[in-house]
Amino acid sequence: MADQNKLKHAIDHVLDKVKAAGAEADVIANCSNNFSLKANDGELAEYKVTSGQVIGVRVVKDQRVATSYSESLEPASLDAMLEQALQNAQFTQQDAHQTISCIDSRITTDVAEIYQQDDATADDKIELALALENGVVTKPHAKSSPYNGFAESDSQVILANTQGTLCRHQERSTYCYAYTLYEQDGKQSMHGGMSSGRRFDQLDPAYCINHGYDVAQALLEGGPVTTKSYPVIFDLSSLSSLFSGFSMCLSGQSAMKGINPWRNSLHQQVASPLLTVSDSAFVEGGFAIKHFDSEGFAARDTILIGEGQLQSLLHNSHTASFFGIENTANAARSAKGGLGVAPRHTVIAAGNSSADEVTAGEYLELIELQGVHSGADAVSGDFSFGASGFLCRDGKRVQAVRGITVAGNFYQMLKEIDAVGNTLTHDYERDFYAPQIRFSRLSIAGK
Repeated sequence: MADQNKLKHAIDHVLDKVKAAGAEADVIANCSNNFSLKANDGELAEYKVTSGQVIGVRVVKDQRVATSYSESLEPASLDAMLEQALQNAQFTQQDAHQTISCIDSRITTDVAEIYQQDDATADDKIELALALENGVVTKPHAKSSPYNGFAESDSQVILANTQGTLCRHQERSTYCYAYTLYEQDGKQSMHGGMSSGRRFDQLDPAYCINHGYDVAQALLEGGPVTTKSYPVIFDLSSLSSLFSGFSMCLSGQSAMKGINPWRNSLHQQVASPLLTVSDSAFVEGGFAIKHFDSEGFAARDTILIGEGQLQSLLHNSHTASFFGIENTANAARSAKGGLGVAPRHTVIAAGNSSADEVTAGEYLELIELQGVHSGADAVSGDFSFGASGFLCRDGKRVQAVRGITVAGNFYQMLKEIDAVGNTLTHDYERDFYAPQIRFSRLSIAGK
């Protein structure tokens, strides 16, 4: 992995050339080391060590914008990258709103928890990877662990521009997972568990093994329920996936393009008064901690939906300029891509209902959704997914449910909330935080 001095030297080379060409630009350079392991039949099926580096430039000249990137830091490659971007810019439409506007930002992500020393050896990690598979297949009726593994990543990013900005970020993360394929009496079911952390010793392989096995076992005898409308509680992974499928509604970029269904709904009621959603720059233990966005602006917290009212969309400098409003510092750009917007930690605020109140009476707990992105129309809000879970009564699972389709309208669903729990939990990726939310009614196609 290239060291920071080499990355900085490459960035300086590009920026000097940009200025000589009479243009402005920002440059993102990142590099990473990645290590992953997978097991099959008691042996390692994958032992992969990779490292990479990439540098990307976004140039603005005569109000025309283009991007280009290089995986080589050699001066000739950097010059070719910049020349390509400058040539491409000649053929783009003029856009007075997309500028290099972050001036003299000097931010380094200074959060000790996101880059911790880890003394675990390669043998420790191999032992864990093998134990994940073995822990599954030694359980009764566990036919195999078709998906399992360990992975870790060490990455660093430097962002700089022709306006004097220079920002740095470095982080480490690791995770492991194991799925159980459960088979009994000619029936099969599958489920998995995942654990993540900043250090090897924060991982919980026992949870991965036992959670996947226990849920797969519980789902085995599942079947469809009667077709009708049910109150629904999504588990956190499914709720996160559902919100991701409709993330366009909180994007200032999609509003700028005219395809955001909430583009004219600012300060209007778009959801139940029980719902408050924020984009949070820092959450302890979160995996989206970064002190600056992809333009170099300082990360900040933004209330998106406050007690059901749309308070803000996510903006970068481009979309904020277009609408003539304040930038929320949610610029997102990889070294290989153009400027966009993205959330950091999506946090749905805890409500006032106890677990007993949220789970009172009959409802469906959905723990698996199939085809979320293909089955979601983010403009209309309509969705239809295959799903699995449990028919529950007063907080207890009374019947496993499989082979059903859940359908509804996301924007209407947000308005029809019965209760919001008083305890926050996070998903596996640690960038989505929410309490239990009981939605009043969704259509279930079963039998």
